[in-house]
Amino acid sequence: MADRSAPSCHLRLEWVYGYRGHQCRNNLYYTAAKEIVYFVAGVGVVYSPREHRQKFYLGHQDDIISLALHPERVLVATGQVGKEPYICVWDSYTVQTVSVLKDVHTHGIACLAFDLDGQRLVSVGLDSKNTVCVWDWRKGKLLSMAPGHTDRIFDISWDLYQPNKLVSCGVKHIKFWSLCGNSLTPKRGVFGKTGDLQTILCLACARDEVTYSGALNGDIYVWKGINLVRTVQGAHAAGIFSMNACEEGFATGGRDGCVRLWDLNFKPITVIDLRETDQGYKGLSVRSVCWRGDHILVGTQDSEIFEIVVHERNKPFLIMQGHCEGELWALAVHPTKPLAMTGSDDRSVRIWSLIDHALIARCNMEEPIRCAAVSTDGIHLALGMKDGSFTVLRVRDMTEVVHIKDRKEAIHELKYSPDGNFLAVGSNDSSVDIYGVVQRYKKVGECIGSLSFITHMDWSSDSKYLQTNDGNGKRLFYRMPGGKEVTNKEELKGIQWASWTCVSGLEVNGIWPKYSDINDINSVDANFIGQVMVTADDYGIVKLFRYPCLRKGAKFKKYLGHSAHVTNVRWSHDHQWVVSIGGADHSVFQWKFVPDRKLKDVLHIAPQETLVDSNSDESDSDQSDVPELDSEIEQETQITYRRQVYKEDLPQLKEQCKEKRKSAASKRRERAPGNSIRLHFVHGYRGYDCRSNLFYTQTGEIVYHVAAVGVVYNRQQNTQRFYLGHDDDILCLAIHPLKDYVATGQVGRDSSIHIWDTETIKPLSVLKGYHQYGVCAVDFSADGKRLASVGIDDNHTIVLWDWKKGEKLSAVRGSKDKIFVVKINPYMPDKLITVGIKHMKFWRRAGGGLIGRKGCIGALGRTDTMMCAVYGWTEEMAFSGTSTGDVCIWRDVFLIKTVKAHDGPVFSMHALEKGFVTGGKDGVVALWDDTFERCLKTYAIKRAALAPGSKGLLLEDNPSIRAISLGHGHILVGTKNGEILEVDKSGPITLLVQGHMEGEVWGLATHPHLPICATVSDDKTLRIWDLSPSHCMLAVRKLKKGGRCCCFSPDGKALAVGLNDGSFLIVNADTLEDLVSFQHRKDVISEIRFSPGAGKYLAVASCDNFVDIYNVMSSKRVGICKGASSYITHMDWDIRGKLLQVNTGAKEQLFFEAPRGKKQTIPSLEVEKIGWASWTSVLGSCCEGIWPIIGEVTDVTASCLTSDSKVLATGDDFGFVKLFRYPAKGKFGKFKRYVAHSTHVTNVRWTYDDSLLVTVGGADTSLMLWTYEVEGHRDSRQCDSEESDLDSEEDGGYDSDVTRENEINYTIKALSTNIRPMFGIKPHLQQKEPTLDERQGVVRGSRPPVSRALPQPEKLQTNNVGKKKRPIEDLILELVFGYRGKDCRNNVHYLNDGADVIYHTASIGILYNVATGSQSFYQEHNDDILCLTVNQHPKFTNIVATGQETQQICQLQLLLFMCGMQ
Repeated sequence: MADRSAPSCHLRLEWVYGYRGHQCRNNLYYTAAKEIVYFVAGVGVVYSPREHRQKFYLGHQDDIISLALHPERVLVATGQVGKEPYICVWDSYTVQTVSVLKDVHTHGIACLAFDLDGQRLVSVGLDSKNTVCVWDWRKGKLLSMAPGHTDRIFDISWDLYQPNKLVSCGVKHIKFWSLCGNSLTPKRGVFGKTGDLQTILCLACARDEVTYSGALNGDIYVWKGINLVRTVQGAHAAGIFSMNACEEGFATGGRDGCVRLWDLNFKPITVIDLRETDQGYKGLSVRSVCWRGDHILVGTQDSEIFEIVVHERNKPFLIMQGHCEGELWALAVHPTKPLAMTGSDDRSVRIWSLIDHALIARCNMEEPIRCAAVSTDGIHLALGMKDGSFTVLRVRDMTEVVHIKDRKEAIHELKYSPDGNFLAVGSNDSSVDIYGVVQRYKKVGECIGSLSFITHMDWSSDSKYLQTNDGNGKRLFYRMPGGKEVTNKEELKGIQWASWTCVSGLEVNGIWPKYSDINDINSVDANFIGQVMVTADDYGIVKLFRYPCLRKGAKFKKYLGHSAHVTNVRWSHDHQWVVSIGGADHSVFQWKFVPDRKLKDVLHIAPQETLVDSNSDESDSDQSDVPELDSEIEQETQITYRRQVYKEDLPQLKEQCKEKRKSAASKRRERAPGNSIRLHFVHGYRGYDCRSNLFYTQTGEIVYHVAAVGVVYNRQQNTQRFYLGHDDDILCLAIHPLKDYVATGQVGRDSSIHIWDTETIKPLSVLKGYHQYGVCAVDFSADGKRLASVGIDDNHTIVLWDWKKGEKLSAVRGSKDKIFVVKINPYMPDKLITVGIKHMKFWRRAGGGLIGRKGCIGALGRTDTMMCAVYGWTEEMAFSGTSTGDVCIWRDVFLIKTVKAHDGPVFSMHALEKGFVTGGKDGVVALWDDTFERCLKTYAIKRAALAPGSKGLLLEDNPSIRAISLGHGHILVGTKNGEILEVDKSGPITLLVQGHMEGEVWGLATHPHLPICATVSDDKTLRIWDLSPSHCMLAVRKLKKGGRCCCFSPDGKALAVGLNDGSFLIVNADTLEDLVSFQHRKDVISEIRFSPGAGKYLAVASCDNFVDIYNVMSSKRVGICKGASSYITHMDWDIRGKLLQVNTGAKEQLFFEAPRGKKQTIPSLEVEKIGWASWTSVLGSCCEGIWPIIGEVTDVTASCLTSDSKVLATGDDFGFVKLFRYPAKGKFGKFKRYVAHSTHVTNVRWTYDDSLLVTVGGADTSLMLWTYEVEGHRDSRQCDSEESDLDSEEDGGYDSDVTRENEINYTIKALSTNIRPMFGIKPHLQQKEPTLDERQGVVRGSRPPVSRALPQPEKLQTNNVGKKKRPIEDLILELVFGYRGKDCRNNVHYLNDGADVIYHTASIGILYNVATGSQSFYQEHNDDILCLTVNQHPKFTNIVATGQETQQICQLQLLLFMCGMQ
């Protein structure tokens, strides 16, 4: 059975033994339903003591280390560790995620706390700055963040009696925070003389600004404001780890094992010493306390949870136990009873009842335990120790039978033989010892074939053979009991194994992922009856495979919960359960085995909802029964949108060319041309790799995209308007429900989504910062307020936006494979679906995250590749189109049926009010009723059905359909071939727009005296286009090969076409029928040119470095131009038809005499004098200026000169079309620049009368027409005409002051001499002890104040050791001379109707009173202020904002301050 599919049975987590007490505190609470919530490993547990039942929250993928309970006591927040840790807020009733908070913390989340009304959550990170963050957790939005402290923070709490105040404490500090606007400001607690400065471990806030905190020495410190006012000495004998406030008062728990209760004024009520109770023991340490009514919950360092009823306080009830700190490796199951035995580095061995979910026996050993085994009769339990010894105990009463030490290194594996006579003991010194059980464990044999430590062993059923695995991954066999190695393959053939726990061997080949380390999988156990096996690995994952599992990369089901490595896993004796144990999390998980279930049950068991997939996504290779991918989809998934250089990189690249810029700036450069061009019409539509990107607007126009242009096409007038805000390929387009706005997403390093108005063509919002490389799908919500987008990064990130605010609401990693479509649920904007390669996922928003559930297929088949999806008539109905032509109908997450809709993939689907319309690769548009029961009508896209008004020709019948939209009585269809068609409901089809298909377009020629042009492309077509206002394709011909160049003869009757196989054709320009064809070359024909005048000669250039010259009349080759060292790129004739100018890929400019092809050397001055019939060259002194500063990165691919020889148009690899004055002498000429093509512009040509410029884009397949506007005719239409790459002094330049200011660098000074610390609290902000005046009873304000500004800071007094000295007074700023004018502007203002003047100098804001001449100061900044403004609104009088420079470049700290108001 070489089935590589995942097993159909599954595991369900039933019980977790343990509680995370070590390194955590305050993580145990009663919920509103009187259940107990806590965590262990990566699982949040809700335990009901009444029903003795556990529920699990499985939204984390690593150790949980912090927990907070919402004030209403239903919701729980948990924080985890990890590289990108996140916080989950979840419901303790349903154990479903409510919100995910992510993307801010690193390393881990150390503490969490909700505020009084539960709206905000504060979190503290484990990063080096211990960052404190405040969240609006429902929205998943960060409200504020600030560095917490340089050392660890142990606890944080909101002041429940003062809004916007928080307190945090930790290593040798306590801080009092206030939240104002979005800034968190701390003040350090002043310990003074009242208590020693020491580490504070926990805290609780009370009324009247009082805070109680527990210190490391066992004292309670009481704070008023920020000052320590008293201490409660000796509250505990050692550190106080936990403090819990409730209505009755406070409970504290400490390292001394005591729990103390205090009243609301912190007077002691009672003390409970857990060490003295009957369940207590020496060394018991309390980590968490929760007091509710007459019940107290206590969590201990050693993973126990006690419940104490106050009036029976000496009889605590033990409700949960687990192993203590230390790795847990040993696991064995009883052969006949539902018992599991575990042993750990905490030196204890424990026996657990799998039915009662309880610990039934415990015994402490001398040494850490590394493995365990139970004898076949269930009487003896053998334990292997870390020191190389092993001990055998009686299971009944845990008394010792024997203790033997024959080895020095740890015993890692031991197993009893099936007949019960022998015990095999494998140690880390590479040997296995065999002991006779009956002979009181006398050693009877030894196996010494391994060269590495022994990891796994199995006995054969007849107890005659033993197989072992070692650390090198070797599998060896021994004859028992002597231990002789067996190498004869024949002898091994028939062996039946009693158990299978080995990780190497043919039967378990498939459990190994590709490229994994041999020690990744720690444990395996096979269930022979159920034909499944379970594995445990280093990544915290328990997996279920079929058994045997022969082929590498088999599919599996995976289960998360353990946080770090899972060290061991075993089936229970009756295969009802699987028990797994975690190494570092030292927890024991019990999983219920659910055998192959029938389909009817499947609808009751919703798939586990987790942030991480709980299924076999990760399996490396695909299921054997998955059909081949459709060729078209395969092609599409292989397209990469990565660029070596993005347009965003331009400023940086220019910066690197500074030296060149400087030298260029000193030379006089030609001005940019006065004339300009404007985009007029685009032939093309992006259909080959996009879908559903074509819509009717409100006014009946059609909106779609091609290259970097959003196009709004008016079909009545045959005109187009363009959105030119993008600068690279647009990959997706979605229309707002009101059909007036459109969202488009593009390729880019930090790719952007633009939302723009189809009427005004103005952008409304641009969304950036979250998608790398590009955006491949977008969708609006039904209310139009939200937008979902999918990126083409490796994780296909999904982001949900509030697009008007430009705010990211939620984000999640979508899938490793490509996602094609995202759709927001029209009834519930918090839900969405994505479809893609073997991917159908239902998402719901949870705060800043999205929670996904895979589509549940049940017995209806397998996950297919989905190409499109829509929602149906109710919120839970969804429909998706597959790559095999089916439509899948979903209710909630369950597949309820499939309908065959098309032959080949269903690429597009559109929901109507009463029904659906679908389009597929088969070129058929189908209309369906609202249940997909009946197909009402089909339209085949055929040439015969084309209506007379069509703007072109259909290339083939039944083109693949990529987009469908309905409106205005028509069906709008977009095809893979780049055509847009309008299908009338009665049948006729009108072709509206078309362009080339997939493949690069290079060949372009304009007719010598008519407004038409020809193009030829890698899509193997030659096309003739009408450039007059009718804008249509006049003729098309399919070629046997793609082509790269074409040229009309001077009389316009013939058209020469160069093909990619080295041949070329001359065809009739009207009918496109062959006149003649040749093939002398093997490589691509790169350029082809008729000589001027009568067109006697034809020059044909190829990529194998030659130009052949043919006599057109005699059809013979008459000359060969040799001497080029690289492929030929451009070619021009002189007016007489006697000389050829040639450019090559090695940037050579060569000249050949025609017709023989003799090479000539012509000095550059002479070249300028020659009259050229055309100029398309990019080299030579006349066009030196067209090469950009960053010429190494980008090539100028094409150029063309107007017939009056004044303006040279160029196209380059960046997709820019530029206009230069001709001749463009001198480096880096000035230009006008236009963006519309996305990547390289491959060719540019002026029409015969220079009225239009025609350009073609390589990969974007588009043909663009630009109208040429002569100077003086200035239209205000968009023209991205940056005049040049660099603005030099001569452009009216800078005056010397401006130049100097422009060159000031504010960063160096701040970095080198930042004397003042950038954090901490300045002395005048710290509240101190009363000043001398106050102590002497002088009332503040009885002296004349220095100013009318904010009250002056109180004077600082230090605690001097010599008590007799007079305390040092603080300095008070009295007067500042100076004003910052040298590099600032608009920074002096009147306030208070001219009574005061506000300005700044250094880091001080100054308010100057005109009448008295006195100054008052704002001193909150800690570096130079660079700007100042006054709020002009009457509501906000006297509010000023100032911005400073600081260490982080460009980070302005804006501080608002009030002036002239006490």
